[in-house]
Amino acid sequence: MALRTSKTWFGVVLDAPDARELAHFYQRLLGWTIFNESDSWVDLAPSEGAGYNFAFATEKNYARPVWPTVDGEPQMSMHLDLEVDDLDQAVAYAVEVGAEQAEYQPQENVRVMLDPAGHPFCLYTD
Repeated sequence: MALRTSKTWFGVVLDAPDARELAHFYQRLLGWTIFNESDSWVDLAPSEGAGYNFAFATEKNYARPVWPTVDGEPQMSMHLDLEVDDLDQAVAYAVEVGAEQAEYQPQENVRVMLDPAGHPFCLYTD
């Protein structure tokens, strides 16, 4: 039996030093809507009935991950991949709304970006 048999909701949660700050960054980046906002938790989704969301939790002991990885330093545990139409435009927009481009870039058609809490995410073209 599969774990999810009758439920249709799926979400991903990122910890951050400030859930609201990070949620508002991704709201600007993705153009989605914020639902259920508090100091400790924020839900972001393309619509109320989308069936999936992106949530953010305030973690007082949050440690910013290091990219690329370094022994003994906090490492990312996941990253987001976002396909875009124009890589240069997408990078410029991401920087405009608060991201930074990572120094290390492992692929030509991918740009590793860092959100305000340091979580890596990738913008890419196919």
